[in-house]
Amino acid sequence: MSLRNMIAHLGSVVASLMFIWAVFQQYFPYQFRSYIEKYSQRLVSFVYPYIQITFNEFTGERLMRSEAYSAIENYLSSTSSSQAKRLKADIVKNNQSLVLSMDDHEEVADEFRGVKLWWASGKHIAKTQSFSFYPVTDEKRFYKLTFHKRHRDLMIGPYLNHVLKEGRAIKVRNRQRKLYTNNGSMWSHVVFEHPATFQTLAMEPEKKEEIMEDLTTFSKAEEFYSRIGRAWKRGYLLYGPPGTGKSTMIAAMANLLGYDIYDLELTAVKDNTELRKLLIETSSKSIIVIEDIDCSLDLTGQRGKKNEKEEPEDMKDPRQKLTKDQEPKSSQVTLSGLLNFIDGLWSACGGERLIVFTTNFVEKLDPALIRKGRMDKHIELSYCGFEAFKVLANNYQKLESHNLFRRIQELLEEARMTPAEVAEHLMPKTVSTDPETCLESLIQALESAKEEARLKAEKEAKGEELPSQDQGKTTESQVLAEKTVGDENSVH
Repeated sequence: MSLRNMIAHLGSVVASLMFIWAVFQQYFPYQFRSYIEKYSQRLVSFVYPYIQITFNEFTGERLMRSEAYSAIENYLSSTSSSQAKRLKADIVKNNQSLVLSMDDHEEVADEFRGVKLWWASGKHIAKTQSFSFYPVTDEKRFYKLTFHKRHRDLMIGPYLNHVLKEGRAIKVRNRQRKLYTNNGSMWSHVVFEHPATFQTLAMEPEKKEEIMEDLTTFSKAEEFYSRIGRAWKRGYLLYGPPGTGKSTMIAAMANLLGYDIYDLELTAVKDNTELRKLLIETSSKSIIVIEDIDCSLDLTGQRGKKNEKEEPEDMKDPRQKLTKDQEPKSSQVTLSGLLNFIDGLWSACGGERLIVFTTNFVEKLDPALIRKGRMDKHIELSYCGFEAFKVLANNYQKLESHNLFRRIQELLEEARMTPAEVAEHLMPKTVSTDPETCLESLIQALESAKEEARLKAEKEAKGEELPSQDQGKTTESQVLAEKTVGDENSVH
C-alpha cells in the first residue's frame, strides 16, 4: 500500500469516528452517555496509573477567586520561570518588580521528598448564548496536578499543605505594603514607603540587636504560640521624650518584618463596639499602633463627679442647649474596652500581629494597661548618646571618625539632646556645607544646652533653699511664742 493510500485510509477512519461521535453526542440519551463515560473512565484507570487533581480559578456560587488557585499560582511562579517556554508577566510591589507565571496550556515538573509530579495550566472557554457583534467568551482557568497513585497520601496531605503555605508566604513578600488609618469605624490606606531601617536607626548597637532578635523570633514562632495556647501577638511599649525616634522605630520594625501598619486614632472611635470592629478588620502580619496613648483618651476608667445638679431641660437657657448640642461627642472608649482590644477573646483573630503603644510620659499610664502580658517588651528611647551620634554622623555626613568626635562625646555625657535635634545640626544646609561645619554647629548647640542645664539647676537649688529658710524662721517664731506663753503661765 502506497503512502497516499495509507493517508486516504487514515482520513476516512478519522472521519468515520468523528461522525460516530457526533451521532453519539446528538442522539443518544444523556443517561446512557454518562453511563458509558463512567465505565470507560474506570476501564482507563486500570491501565493509567496517575491521579489528577484540578484547582479551578473560581469556586462557589458567587464565583469568588479561589484562595488555593492564587496560592498555587504564586508557588509555581519560581518553577515556571525556569521551565516553562511561555510565560505571563505582572508588575507588583510598588510597580518595581515583575512576577512571572505559566501561560495557558503549559506544564512544569516539581519534586517533593524525592517524588516527581507535574503541574499543568489550562482554561475552559464557553461562548455566551446571546447574539452580539462582539461575542464575549467566558474563560475559566485551572491548574491540574498529576502524580502517581502510589504517592496519594504524600501528595494530598504534606505536599499540598506545603504548596499552600509557600504560596501564601510568596504573596506576602510580593504584596504592596500599606499604611492604614481610621476615620471612625472605617479603615483607609496609602502605600507604605517609609525608608527607615534598623541600620539607620540612632541607637546603641547592642540594644538594636536585642530588639531585632526579639522581632525575628516572634515572626517565626507560630508553632510555639499554638503549642502554649496563646494568641500569636506581642505588645511593645515605646516611651521617651519627644524626638527620640519612636515613630521611626515603628517604621523600622515594619520594614524588618514586612508588615503593614494600622495607625489607630482612638479619639475618632465612638465606642468599644467600633473599636472591636476595627480590630476584626485588621489583617495578619501587621502592626497596630496607638501613638501618644497618654493623650489619646482618659483611660483611667473614672469619670469626674458633677458638683452641681443638672437643671431640667425645660429650665435651661436655650442658648446653652444649642451650644451643648453643637459640641462634638467625645469618644466613649473605656479602659476595659481597650484591654479587651489588647488581650481579650477578639484579639486572637488574625494572628501574627504586633501592638505598639507610644508615650512621652509612661508614669501617666494605668499599670493595668502596660503590665507584662499586654505590653510584653518596654523599650526606652532616651536622649542621644555617643553610639547613636556615630550612626547619625554616618547617615548624614558619611563620617566614621573625626577629630571633633571626642569633644562631642564629652558634651553628650553632660548635656541632653534628642536624636532629632542632633540630626538637624548634621543635616547639610547647602550643597557646599562641609562636615566640619556641621560638627562645629552641633558642638555649639551642645555647649548651649549644657549651660542652660547648669543655670536651670542653680535656679532650682535656690528655689529649694528659700522655702527651707522660711521654714526655719517659722520654727524660731513658734519657739519664742511658746516660751512667752510659758512665762506668763508661771507668773499667774
